[in-house]
Amino acid sequence: MDDKQLQALANELVKNLKTHEDLSQFDRLLKKISGTNSRNGYSTKTVTITDGPMELRTPRDRDGSFEPQLVKKNQTRITGMDNQILALYARGMTTREITSVFKEMYDADVSPALISKVTDAVIDQVVEWQN
Repeated sequence: MDDKQLQALANELVKNLKTHEDLSQFDRLLKKISGTNSRNGYSTKTVTITDGPMELRTPRDRDGSFEPQLVKKNQTRITGMDNQILALYARGMTTREITSVFKEMYDADVSPALISKVTDAVIDQVVEWQN
């Protein structure tokens, strides 16, 4: 490829990039004028699952109206884990025994404090049900 062809190719590439940039700016202007919501990056949070802590990136929008469907806002544990803790607790296991079960089965370090927090959340309902 000679210098003239290379220069023509470079000019065409710059022209295409400029057109794409102009269209992007035009799209943003139209969205701003029409008042529609747009994306605004991500927020990160750590969620505890049966396999241990997991980092999640949740999309955000400018209006703050995005509602995650699987892991809700401010949720830090997946409910399946809570259900497993409650099932083991209902079978008479102590918090330390439940910790050992999670370590053996899932190689997950679940603290006795977390297990107590989960069981304490429903203990009043259990006592009321027993009476």
